[in-house]
Amino acid sequence: MKTKLLAILFLTATLTSCHDFLNLKPAYQISDQSFYQNQNDFETALVGVYSTFRGLYSTSNILYMTELTTDNTEIQWSSPSADEMQMDQNAVTPTNAFVRGVWSTCLYTISQSSNILNRIDAVNFDQTAKNRIKGEAQFLRAFSYFYMVRLFGNVPITNTTFTSPAQVASADLTLKPKEDVYKQILSDLTSAESLLPATLNADKTRASQMTVKALLGKVYLTQQNYDLAGTKLKEVIDSKQYSLVADYKTLSTNGNTNLAETILEVDYLSGQSLGNNYSALFTPAITSMAIFPNNLQGSGRIVPTLDVIKAYETGDARKAISVNDSVTLIGGKKSYSRYGLKFVDFKAVDLSDGAVSFTILRYADVLLMYAEVLNEQGKPADALPYLNQVRQRAKLPALSGLSQADTRLALERERRTEFLFEGHRWFDLVRTGRAQTVLNAHYANQKLNFSVQDFELLFPIPQAEIDLNPALKQNPGY
Repeated sequence: MKTKLLAILFLTATLTSCHDFLNLKPAYQISDQSFYQNQNDFETALVGVYSTFRGLYSTSNILYMTELTTDNTEIQWSSPSADEMQMDQNAVTPTNAFVRGVWSTCLYTISQSSNILNRIDAVNFDQTAKNRIKGEAQFLRAFSYFYMVRLFGNVPITNTTFTSPAQVASADLTLKPKEDVYKQILSDLTSAESLLPATLNADKTRASQMTVKALLGKVYLTQQNYDLAGTKLKEVIDSKQYSLVADYKTLSTNGNTNLAETILEVDYLSGQSLGNNYSALFTPAITSMAIFPNNLQGSGRIVPTLDVIKAYETGDARKAISVNDSVTLIGGKKSYSRYGLKFVDFKAVDLSDGAVSFTILRYADVLLMYAEVLNEQGKPADALPYLNQVRQRAKLPALSGLSQADTRLALERERRTEFLFEGHRWFDLVRTGRAQTVLNAHYANQKLNFSVQDFELLFPIPQAEIDLNPALKQNPGY
């Protein structure tokens, strides 16, 4: 692992012009001497951190780990890879490529953020701009750690900017207790909250103060610190910077950038190799279907289960926007095949180059998280109005008079249908302690010989990392 981190921490910081290629220097010297000299350098470096972080979504690795492992989706493709089958069957091994992809992307983002944070105070430029850059870098580092600690448990904490290979070799890059990781996350987010401007950032691909507060609320909720979670989530609500869009469809179709409901998003651009592959992943692998220009074929790798289609209540306006079970074929006939509609670019001429933006955080999540907080504080009657705001948009009747236990189940169902294909389901089930109950019942109902064991609530540490650094200890059970 130290060898890999050396490459990450040094080589990825090598930002220099092509005419300097003959003046070769060690990468760690280049980063010190040729870069991070002015505000523009730090702005450029920050764009690079965002670019790395978006790789979690652009590669779809995070969706394989958080949707395909659940009762939301399954593989339709007739020849899936072994890694895909492991996700679908909840039988993930330490060599799984999706696991290593998420691990590597998160560590890469963390190291890039640290490079900025450890150098920026030594350079003189506008303090307001400096605070913003620091706050965004801390937010991205915290978000990456948050993904890692929820997926893997104990993980390395590597916030040092190394100035020589010897420092890397002597560094402590072993797994740290998840409690320490959460301390790091909260430290970064609390600092970012104070550094970023309180005004709404019109560019929803970048973090602002309310973006940080929303993530803080999610972190505290995951830790079951309901008082602090409630405080932060209510601050987002009371800011009135966000609101539910009237039409649910606009959240996940072409032109869905910078919407009133969006708190953080990843934008895509087709035609320049800057698109996403959701149009292929979520749609059927049928050669004769006619739902795309030129009758393109999907791959059927992450498609809705029959179970999730049945989870929609009668009259739920989100169902026809999110899923379909009938595909139009060439010639006009229909064929039964379940597929997803959200984030699919039906204008795409290349299904790996879709232009629909992906939403990472949005206001509906804040409302439902706040409802969860109130319910866990023993106030289900106070929780329901926030839940009902989301239901009202879905054209569903308001709920009333529910017990705390019934409100928990109502929230679980609401989050499932509201956030299908958005990477929430695995985290929701694990956070609420319902993963094994729900998923094992799902497998049993399908007469599948799959199950989620206690140890599988965490994913394995990538074997390649352990091979590089045997001091890393594999998660129990793998």
